[in-house]
Amino acid sequence: MTSKAKKSWTIDDAAALYGIRDWGGGFFDLAENGDVTVKARFNGKEVAVSLMEIVAGIEERGHGMPVLLRVENLLDARIALLNETFRAAIAKAGYRGEYRGVFPVKVNQQAHVIEEIIRFGAPYGHGLEAGSKAELVLALAALHEDALLICNGYKDQEFIDLGLWARKLGYRCFFVIESPSELPIILERSRALGIRPLIGARVKVSAKVGGLWTETSGDRSSFGLSTTQLIAVVDTLKSEGMLDTLQLLHCHLGSQIPDIQDIRIGVQEACRYYADLVREGAPMAYLDLGGGLAVDYMGARANHVHSQNYSLDEYCSDIVEVVMTTLDPQEIAHPHIVTESGRATVAYASMLLFNVLDVMHFEAAPLPEAPPEGAHELVKNLFAVMGNLAAADLQESYNDALYYRDEIRDLFKRGQVNLRERSLAENVFLSIAQHIAARLDALAKIPTGLSDLRESLADIYYGNFSVFQSLPDTWAIGQVFPVVPLHRHDERPTREGIISDLTCDCDGKLDAFIAGSGERKTLPLHPLRPEEEYYLGVFLMGAYQETLGDLHNLFGDTHVISVRINENGGFDVIKEISGDTIADVLSYVEYNPQTLFDGFRDTAEAAVRKGKITVGERQRILEDFSASLRGYTYYER
Repeated sequence: MTSKAKKSWTIDDAAALYGIRDWGGGFFDLAENGDVTVKARFNGKEVAVSLMEIVAGIEERGHGMPVLLRVENLLDARIALLNETFRAAIAKAGYRGEYRGVFPVKVNQQAHVIEEIIRFGAPYGHGLEAGSKAELVLALAALHEDALLICNGYKDQEFIDLGLWARKLGYRCFFVIESPSELPIILERSRALGIRPLIGARVKVSAKVGGLWTETSGDRSSFGLSTTQLIAVVDTLKSEGMLDTLQLLHCHLGSQIPDIQDIRIGVQEACRYYADLVREGAPMAYLDLGGGLAVDYMGARANHVHSQNYSLDEYCSDIVEVVMTTLDPQEIAHPHIVTESGRATVAYASMLLFNVLDVMHFEAAPLPEAPPEGAHELVKNLFAVMGNLAAADLQESYNDALYYRDEIRDLFKRGQVNLRERSLAENVFLSIAQHIAARLDALAKIPTGLSDLRESLADIYYGNFSVFQSLPDTWAIGQVFPVVPLHRHDERPTREGIISDLTCDCDGKLDAFIAGSGERKTLPLHPLRPEEEYYLGVFLMGAYQETLGDLHNLFGDTHVISVRINENGGFDVIKEISGDTIADVLSYVEYNPQTLFDGFRDTAEAAVRKGKITVGERQRILEDFSASLRGYTYYER
């Protein structure tokens, strides 16, 4: 790279291209040497640490790529920001209730994540939401008594008994009634154990929200009570002399809600339910608005499924304002506001780091100046198209070249053109397509037929990871996460590519990206250098991805490393969890690794008896087999 080329590309250019200062939430930036940095604040001072330095530290400790990296400081910062912003909005508005944050365990059940949320969230009384018996068990083992414990989901007798005993122990454990069938069990077990429960009712609001998760609101929502069912719950509690146990209204509008107006409308409707429950005589005290607080994956600050058109300040202030303006005219006391913000709490703290193993280029090999003697007439036509590109219409030239290439392919299928002739035709066509693609930027308007040409010629970078294990939402629902090289941002990226994973599956790829606060089908990347690793990171993926992954091609969990940034600019490795071995993943699908080894040993011994291998070779083969069982499921250099 020339000195002039280096000067024409700056760190600011790279930051704008990848949008890192837009979606990064103030946690990520670029250093002058081209590395991505992660930032933390200490007493008003900002400290930045290079992710490449963290990668080096991880590899020196014997952990190869890929790695799931968690940064504790980012998790702490999000918990603090959520609580402090709500507190500020409450104080500014003169609101007479409190904010009580609750983290939904389903968003990230990993022990280290939950433990850190409980530890750092304790001064705020930050609680947990459990939607299953397993989640309730882990919550009870970790949660402080003064924090809320919200029990959602279907509840059997065992679930309810455990929650009632938690109530006896002093936990503020709310059973949120999602279905009419739950109330009789709660009442029966309450009488049997002699423990009065705390009850919440989840209602179905009619307001529909935008985004990818719209089915959690509206009349057809799978969970929640209709107005008729809610009245039946109230009447039953009255008849049982237990209306005093109904103290919480639950309303979940949706996840990743991009439009603040949808939130305002939903909160207003929830307040109407709340007010009428108060008038029915229930001693209501809590309004749980569920999740919905979005993460701006694009950094576009827009009403887009991967973005949000509001800030955290606006979110908190609008909720407080809507509750006050709805309830104050009815002289109803302000409830404690509860939100179950999971995605916005944990998304920033986790990132997937991986190296690139190889790249496939779609570039033409060197061509002769003219078609070889005896070439097929269609091959000659392709050469003619290529020779006339400078003067011809680009769309027409591409159409002609595409026609001639496809005719050659048909002739090859019928045995009328041989392999060498087809190879030459394909190479000429590729050269024509590249020349046309290079001239598209000079056009005032790109013809419709050429709009996807550059994407069809993009490189394929092969990443050392599994989409299905580490980034399942990209495949399942089209979620787009920011993907950024971890280094070399002081160089202009000169390639365009998509990223393929290690699985033998065409869906195992990333082909939608965030760039410049928008979406694009390819990602600007740097050319690989011989004998040098190229590292990429996928960011904002701490919500759901760690627990939704599957074992496609038996790629298991990656290594997990948790670090904490220090005030002196260094970092400490807090927790190391080695990724699954091959033996681990085989046991998950009901194989016994020892049985597999014993069977293979018998095969090797039989080969010795037949004279196929020596005893020494048998030992080397068995050692390699055993080492593979103990090895990482991902590619190892």
